[in-house]
Order: sequence, then structure tokens, then C-alpha cells
Amino acid sequence: MNISNKTILITGGGSGIGYETAKLLSQQGNKIIIVGRNADKIKKAGEELNVIAIAADITIETDVDSLIKRVSNEFPELSILINNAAVAYIYRVAEDPESFEKAQHEMLVNYLSPIRLTERLLPTLKNQQEAAIVNVSSNVVYVPLAVLPSYSATKAALHSYTLALRRALAMDTAVKVFELQPSLVNTDAAKGIGGEENGIDPGVVVRSLIAGIQNDVNEIYVGDTAALRDQYFSDPLIALETLNQGL
Repeated sequence: MNISNKTILITGGGSGIGYETAKLLSQQGNKIIIVGRNADKIKKAGEELNVIAIAADITIETDVDSLIKRVSNEFPELSILINNAAVAYIYRVAEDPESFEKAQHEMLVNYLSPIRLTERLLPTLKNQQEAAIVNVSSNVVYVPLAVLPSYSATKAALHSYTLALRRALAMDTAVKVFELQPSLVNTDAAKGIGGEENGIDPGVVVRSLIAGIQNDVNEIYVGDTAALRDQYFSDPLIALETLNQGL
């Protein structure tokens, strides 16, 4: 798929993978719209990258309504949606007294909000000759990381939804569905689990994403994800222990 001269919306574009995605795709001649819930942060990122920045919390229906209205009025040519926004809580599922609240918030941000945004933007995407949806998941779609129990569950749910969505849209639309599955990435959000010391550079992740889209690779594995996936299908218990070594 060609990924230049497109209008692209990226959620969670104020930092991390989203920021780097906006940066590199903007350099390829695309019109970039970044979305984030922190108004000051997303404005600053937009100014730094010279892209369109919209403050919106994708977990709030009225914010989504306003976002969709603006996209429909100002960017009817939108052809790529990148569902990147996510939240992750580090905790032990059998020990934390707020595990339900944390899981509920992660499920809303990481899983339900991408579904709603996809549903609302699909009519616009279907109007384009070439369009795509990119869901950013993780290597934990195969086995959970013990210190990210509900985050892992939300990404597994997003993976399942992505498979179903890809199959459905392949039947009678030109909308392609990609999934980015990186292992640990060096972002601020991942500092608590060793991202700064052991994580992949976000630029490497985004360059892999771009190459994957250009070559129509549905599932884009970055880092050790492919090896973990193969191990999971060979022996799920060993894969679980491999990912959680030392935890």
C-alpha cells in the first residue's frame, strides 16, 4: 500500500510511538492529524512536528463526537487511522486492591475506544480509493506479562478484534487492516518495566510499521515478537515463562 500523500489520524500522538509515527510519516509528504487528551502536550507536539493537533479524550463520547465532526468537515479525504493511544498499569493482579479499576480503565482506552473510533470513521475511510486502519498492539497478545496483567488482556482483545475486522473489511471494501506488534519499546510509559534500558528505539518500530504497510504485511512484528509468537504456538507454557523470566 502506498503511504505518501495521505491524510492520517494518529491517536496518542503526543509522545512515544505515536509522536515518532507522526514525525516520520509527515516527512513522507502526508498530512498528519495527532490526537491526545492532554491539550498542552498535544499542542506542543503539533508545533514541534508542524502537524495538525487536536485535543480530545477518546474515552469520552462527546469528545469523540466533536473529533468526528471536525474530521468530516475539514478532512473528508482521511484515509488512514492509527489506533495508537494506550494506557498501562504496572501491578500484581493477585495483590493490588484496585485491579478492577485499573483493568476497567485500560479496557476503555486500549480496546473499546479504538472500536468506537473505528466504527465512527469507517464511513469516511470507505469513501477512499485506498485506505487503512492500523491497530497498535504488543507482543503480549500471545502471552501476558505478569506485571501488566490487564494491559496484556486488552491487547489480546484488540488482536482478536483486529483479525475479525480485517476479515470483514476484506469482503467488500478497499480498507486494509494492519496490526503493529512490538516488543518492549523505549518510551516514557515503559520506563517502569525496563524500557529505557532494554526497549527498542521508537524510530525502529515506526520504520518497521511503514515498511510493513508498504509491503501489505498484515501483522507487523518488531523486536522479539515473531520469536515469541512461534514459541507460543509450539508450547504456550514455555512462551509464558520466557516472557516472564525474572519477574
